[in-house]
Amino acid sequence: MSLTEARFHDLVDATQEKLEDIFDESGLDLDLESSAGVLTVKFENGTQFIFSRQEPLRQLWLAAVDGGFHFDYDEEEKRWVCDKSEELLGEMLHRLALKQAGAELEFDAIDGHSDGNRE
Repeated sequence: MSLTEARFHDLVDATQEKLEDIFDESGLDLDLESSAGVLTVKFENGTQFIFSRQEPLRQLWLAAVDGGFHFDYDEEEKRWVCDKSEELLGEMLHRLALKQAGAELEFDAIDGHSDGNRE
C-alpha cells in the first residue's frame, strides 16, 4: 500500500515541477530556488513557502507562515492530501498564497485535474 521510494521521488519531483511552472507563470515578483529536493518560493513581501520531502514517511512537507503541513499521496485519486485536515495540497496553496502574499493563484494541476481527464 505504501509508495515505493522511487515512485515517491517521482511524484514529489513531478509535483515540484508543476509548482515551479505555476509560480513561474503567475507573473508575480518572486524567487524560486530548488536545491537538494527542497523547493523554496520567496514572495515579494518576504514570506515564503518551503516544500520538502520526508522520505521515511513518504510525505511532502510544506512550511508556510501558518505553520507546517504534511501531505500523503492518495494513489487512487492521484493527489496530495494533508494528514491532519484532509485538505488537498492545491486547495491549501490557493488559500495560503492569497492570505500570505495576496496572490490569487490556481493550483488545479496539483490536485489531479490536469492528467488529461478534464472535468
